[in-house]
Amino acid sequence: MIELSTWLTGAIATAFFLAGVVKGVTGMGLPTVAMGALGALLSPITAANLLILPSLVTNVWQLLAGPAFRPLMLRLWPMMLAIGIGTVLGTALLAGGDMALSTAMLGAALVVYAGYTLMARPFSVSARAEAWLSPPIGMITGVVTGCTGVFVMPAVPYLHALGLGKEDLIQALGVSFTVSTMTLAAGLLWHGALQADNLLLSAIAIMPALAGMWAGQAIRRLVSPTTFRRWFLIGLLLLGAELALRPFF
Repeated sequence: MIELSTWLTGAIATAFFLAGVVKGVTGMGLPTVAMGALGALLSPITAANLLILPSLVTNVWQLLAGPAFRPLMLRLWPMMLAIGIGTVLGTALLAGGDMALSTAMLGAALVVYAGYTLMARPFSVSARAEAWLSPPIGMITGVVTGCTGVFVMPAVPYLHALGLGKEDLIQALGVSFTVSTMTLAAGLLWHGALQADNLLLSAIAIMPALAGMWAGQAIRRLVSPTTFRRWFLIGLLLLGAELALRPFF
């Protein structure tokens, strides 16, 4: 159990509120922002514990919002199965106690995601390629999730490349993030790193995350989501670089 002060409690609530704002504006990013912000304050293993319930609640909400859950699962189940297996295996590093390595890997994952999203051009994946690409993409995503608590690479650009409609894409992202969250919890539990006391704090963090999502949805009507997303990614890139370099100084 982490030692909570008024300052740390407020910082955790603020981190989840800001993560919710980003998700409300852009439709994604809560786990990424939360892990990045909490990783600057806590060990990655503790941050991953706190992430579980807010991420699960917000992603199930996103998952259930679309109309095509069954067709998407029939299409994406090889990828989702591979994400689950890779995540459980990857948590061995996160639960292993090497805080410097896991912090550096968390930072590197944030840098790769932010840098790729800022600079990469859209690409597409054919139906033939999807059949053999989905399992390895899922396995890589799972291992990265298990090692860092960040769910996005390479699953997010890959799902974008499948040519899904807007609503189907949002629901597919919800499916991927929900599977990642649930199997991250399973992996931490398997390795004895899921702490009941931290889960209580994780439950409390649901409220600021939901409040942030509500605020983000209001902000989306006032600012350009594209501009907001660009500056969010620049900030994420800088935060990731600091985390990646921290163990070396």
